[in-house]
Amino acid sequence: MPRPPLALDDIIARLDVCFDVEFTFIKSEEPAALIARQPRSEQEFILDLTRRIAATNEELAFRFAMSSVQALEAMDRHMVEAWAMAATDSYDQKGLFPAMTVIRELGSFVETARINASGAVLAEEMPVLLPFLHGLSGRKLKIAEDRQAWTDTETLYLPPINALLEHPRDNFLIYKASIALLWAQVHYGTFRQCDSQTLQAICEQPQRLQRFAALETLRLEACIARELPGLHRDMQWLKQKTAEISDQLDAFQALQNDPGWQRIVKQLSQPRASLDDTLRCLDHVGDRPLPDCCYQGILRFDEAAKIRRKRIEKEKAFFRVALSELAEEMRGDDASRNPGNTDAPARFERKPQDDTAQPGGEIELQLDGEPVPLPEHVNELATSIIVDFGEIPPEYLQAAGPGEYDLKKYEEEKRNPEDVWKGTYHEEGAEHYNEWNFKRQHYHKNWCVLRELDVAPEDDGFVAATLEKYKSLLKSLRHTFEILRGEDRLLKKQLHGDDLDIDAIVEAMSDVASGMEMSDRLFTRMHKEERNVAVIFLVDMSGSTRGWINEAERESLILLAEVLEILQDRYAIYGFSGMTRKRCELFRIKTFDEAYDDTVKARIANIQPQDYTRMGVFIRHATRLFREVEASTKLMITLSDGKPDDYDTYRGEYGIEDTRQALFEAHREGIHSFCITIDEKARDYLPHMYGAANYAVIDDVAQLPLKVSDIYRKITTK
Repeated sequence: MPRPPLALDDIIARLDVCFDVEFTFIKSEEPAALIARQPRSEQEFILDLTRRIAATNEELAFRFAMSSVQALEAMDRHMVEAWAMAATDSYDQKGLFPAMTVIRELGSFVETARINASGAVLAEEMPVLLPFLHGLSGRKLKIAEDRQAWTDTETLYLPPINALLEHPRDNFLIYKASIALLWAQVHYGTFRQCDSQTLQAICEQPQRLQRFAALETLRLEACIARELPGLHRDMQWLKQKTAEISDQLDAFQALQNDPGWQRIVKQLSQPRASLDDTLRCLDHVGDRPLPDCCYQGILRFDEAAKIRRKRIEKEKAFFRVALSELAEEMRGDDASRNPGNTDAPARFERKPQDDTAQPGGEIELQLDGEPVPLPEHVNELATSIIVDFGEIPPEYLQAAGPGEYDLKKYEEEKRNPEDVWKGTYHEEGAEHYNEWNFKRQHYHKNWCVLRELDVAPEDDGFVAATLEKYKSLLKSLRHTFEILRGEDRLLKKQLHGDDLDIDAIVEAMSDVASGMEMSDRLFTRMHKEERNVAVIFLVDMSGSTRGWINEAERESLILLAEVLEILQDRYAIYGFSGMTRKRCELFRIKTFDEAYDDTVKARIANIQPQDYTRMGVFIRHATRLFREVEASTKLMITLSDGKPDDYDTYRGEYGIEDTRQALFEAHREGIHSFCITIDEKARDYLPHMYGAANYAVIDDVAQLPLKVSDIYRKITTK
């Protein structure tokens, strides 16, 4: 039986909790009267959302309460909540006035919500679209947002939302088709003549440029059909579907039945068709209108020309210098026998290609008739050059002479990360992460600014002293981990094996006695466990670790790294600290790809206490780092001396709840998190954050180096 609605006085009392008392007396009766007329379930929904928004701004919460009834009439509860959270996001990013605009423009949000409900959102589809793009051959391309689809030959620009069709999966397909077409423009030579007078003249006539784009799309679709036949079929379906929606179906079908058009289609579908063929066909099209397709986008030859000129100059320099280095390596052994060959720059040759070869295929160079193995970075340069020219120009195959190029002029400007916080550009090059506001029950979007910094390697003898101090323990740990590495596991109930499985035989005989069929899994065999573990150690570098705690952390990391080298588990070490959400600093001590060498040891020795402990953002960054690692077991271990804390509001329940949410996000991605702390009060909050069995409290800081390796052994062999 539904509960009766709340009375006006009860609603005012509930609003009193949300608003300042003085604020309530002036304004709360007006929204309260509106809410009082609603059913109880809607009253509770509105009051709860008002409370959550008031945690951000009371004025914004009041305006929401005033418009909430009207919003519920226009949208379902899920969309009303999204509308409210969009206002709080706007408040975070732009301030109160833009947030109030979101509340006032309810009708605009309803229309946008309709689009979002059926549309595909680029930011949400990026985890699928970007790997798809990278899987295509040729130059490595990037994706960014713009109002229309186009490319400058290095970045593919796509609209933030595609909502042309009714179903999100179909709108996602438009994104995929757009990516394929833009990639084909780069890959099959659309921009190889972008500086030519012919194309510049076409660009000055919008209708002629539109017809040229339609013809070039036709040529590129034929290329895609040969490379990606399944996607090509989807593209033709999209073309037909969008022609129906845009009332262009009759014109589309008439064009398909036109003999002159069919001759153009046949010519542009030839495997050797090029941009020149498209230009010739443009002269035969006349003024007939050619329908656009939903994934075609626009051509911006001016932008492509600027990027292309800059890239061509840079890649020519890097490629010829690389060839010079390869020639020096190859001729080094023959210098005494052929001294004349080393005086003049070497001349390379490209192995002849067959007629069906496409850009991005295998590239083979020869020097003095001998094949030259190309390093990966040189092969990528060669591939990009071929994409631009269709071949490697002869002048590129002449190795650079001594001092011919100064490669520093082509390097991007790098700012000192230590100085980056001092200027107005302090977020440039940094990464942004969300932060969970438990009172709002919603994220602050792109709230925390994180930057990775390097720990300078500096060892004053700390590593050697630690190894000497713990040499007996280290010997014992090494022995334990050696056994762990060679551990075998007994597999039972096997079809074949080394010995009989007595338990399985007894069970099988019981089955026979019961009239059941006897199992043939009656053997045991030893199976060597293959470890596939990746670990990130997050080390608290807050100011509170100064002194013995910092020393114990460094000693623990040295001992742990020494024994992890035995297990050959992949591991990375990062320190974390910062001050406020605008300055979250993650210190690189050892990445997954780095060897445990003297440089890494010296970084561990130089770990120094810094500022505060805003843990959630660092856990989210570590979670992102794990996405680049293939491992069956992913483990994140935090070494800390206390609860989450920062200079601003990130302390107490707020910091704990954000850290808990970040750990939950990591858990969803298959990452097991564990915390080792020396905080005696940790049992009050760590079970809530990590779970009852995913933390360990070390009562004596002097015991930390002794315990960390043992804890690691236990949690990786569960």
